[in-house]
Amino acid sequence: MGEGKNLVGVDIGTSSIKVVQIKESRRGLGLQRLGYSPLNPQTIVDGQVMDASAVVEGLMRVFHDAKIKQKEVAISVSGQSVIIRKITVPMMTREELNEQIHWEAEQHIPFDIKDVQVDYQVLRKKPETSQMELLLVAAKRDQINDYAQLARDAKLKPIICDIDAFTVQNMFEYSRGLPPDQTIGLINVGASLCSLNIIANGVSAFTREIANGGNVVTDEIQKALGVPYEQAEAYKCGGAADPGEPFRAGMVPQQVVQVVETVTDSIAAEIQRSLDFYLATSGEGEISRIYVTGGTSSLVHLAQAIERRARVPTEVWSAAERLQVEAREVDGNVLQLRAAQLSVAAGLALRHERETRQ
Repeated sequence: MGEGKNLVGVDIGTSSIKVVQIKESRRGLGLQRLGYSPLNPQTIVDGQVMDASAVVEGLMRVFHDAKIKQKEVAISVSGQSVIIRKITVPMMTREELNEQIHWEAEQHIPFDIKDVQVDYQVLRKKPETSQMELLLVAAKRDQINDYAQLARDAKLKPIICDIDAFTVQNMFEYSRGLPPDQTIGLINVGASLCSLNIIANGVSAFTREIANGGNVVTDEIQKALGVPYEQAEAYKCGGAADPGEPFRAGMVPQQVVQVVETVTDSIAAEIQRSLDFYLATSGEGEISRIYVTGGTSSLVHLAQAIERRARVPTEVWSAAERLQVEAREVDGNVLQLRAAQLSVAAGLALRHERETRQ
């Protein structure tokens, strides 16, 4: 449950910074401000910040350009420093669980418990067996502190740190709702990471992150055509020398299409292996539908490859589909161009200044 005003959602990704400010009302979510700032390659590698000053400058620039005055923000982390486990513990009260959770975490987390921040959510209580299912989350304090410090250096006030996969789930729940009697797959494919979240009967049942994304497509285009990174990225995004320009037919060599198809199929193959693992170990029902979001979801071959391999209906979902633009400061061109990349930032913007456990 949330109280107070919404926080500004700040998604510091591998290739760009995305910022979303919304306002909740009876009419729904109103989009107040939207910001985007690209980051140079190697600024962030495998979730580790290599050039802090570039990120801080990007944050300050995007808040200035988007005319965002609010300083209270929600940030998120992902990657190898984050561990998510579904565990079963004896039935206990909230107070008892708060006391026991670190001991439980030590049994399931491959990090020193002193090095991580631990949180949990009760998924299901089973009075008949005197047990309860928890979603246990641990993130390395170093990465949380690093990202929070970036925000502070940019004169912002980080209030909440979330996990990418769950921010996307929150936004999807607002946008489409979570089916109470079906299993769906929610896949967020960014520049360097692909996060898979399988939601069964309205709760997260399985999460996995795959170290693969749109940057691999760009790298392979570079190798195949011998062009600079910027040109390879432009080819990947549709052929314009400037990614903001409209597509012009004939600008993309046929070789680029072949590379995109090959690499997206390899990403789909990794996703399929994770889906197969879940189906073989969970005991839950078949997956009824898969939704793909994130910047790399704009490559049409990706959703097609996932659907073909998983043999599950797959569609591209945009976090912006139910956001109502309510301020003239929102650049409609940026919204249209970057909609697929806003899932994490929009999900973070759903968080509030004061929140309590349900």
